[in-house]
Amino acid sequence: MTGEHMQIGEVVARTQLSQRTIRHYDEVGLVVPSARSQGGFRLYTEADIARLMVIRRMKPLGFTLDEMRELLAATDRLDSDEPIEDSEHRSLITTLRAFEHAAQQRCDELRTQLERAEEFAGTLRQRLSAAQTGPARA
Repeated sequence: MTGEHMQIGEVVARTQLSQRTIRHYDEVGLVVPSARSQGGFRLYTEADIARLMVIRRMKPLGFTLDEMRELLAATDRLDSDEPIEDSEHRSLITTLRAFEHAAQQRCDELRTQLERAEEFAGTLRQRLSAAQTGPARA
């Protein structure tokens, strides 16, 4: 094994994803290991880790596996060494723009949810404080 390939344990440590999750992404075709060891162990590269990190960042925003696949296909094509016609390039850029917009919208929604959750936690702290310092009950 060369220094450019990593076994799944190192990938787990670097991505903070479980082995089960990484294997699932392999099974559904989102991240296919770049190689296999002679013993059949999955081997990953920095590019594979970068791909897993994209998926990890999309998941909490509620993107589906199909949406992840669509974005990864677009970025794969843009990163490809093969020539891209102008119309295809425009289409890929449009896809990226749509995902960027959707991600920003979902971040805004999460911020609103977090603000509401923090308000709720604050209300509970106030209630708890008032209950603890209030008149003693018989």
